[in-house]
Amino acid sequence: MALSLVSVPTNVTNFSVRSGAKFLLQRSRFSPQRHVTRYFAIRAVQESEGPRRLVDIIRIIPDISRNYFRSRSRRALFGGISLLGGFYVAQTISLSFGALGVNDVIAAVVCVLLTEYVTRFYYSRPKVTFPIALLNNFKMGFTYGLFIDAFKLAS
Repeated sequence: MALSLVSVPTNVTNFSVRSGAKFLLQRSRFSPQRHVTRYFAIRAVQESEGPRRLVDIIRIIPDISRNYFRSRSRRALFGGISLLGGFYVAQTISLSFGALGVNDVIAAVVCVLLTEYVTRFYYSRPKVTFPIALLNNFKMGFTYGLFIDAFKLAS
């Protein structure tokens, strides 16, 4: 049961709603303007048409996200965020493993394998969907971040 606000004059002090619950409304005694009619009430609404279980909510997430990402500007925005996120992860990995000097060869192998796997995954698909394009943008930002860090270290 959810609560929603409706407009009902406040001189009505007792009313009932469809579900049988009763609410009592009173005008404030400390109101400086008693002659002004104030509109405020609470109504109980039974939500019978919406999803109730967590499984139902999880099932409608793809439809909601598909409708959200129909706009080209949102697609471009999240593509840029994915690109910059890959750049940030690459800089973080390079900084953490490069500063310690431990396991940096293993980290480089994992980065190359990850990049090659994402490339193979992206180009083996007959149709590129938006989440796969975001993954490819992340990979491009990741590769760019590693190249930039390599140029910084070589100079």
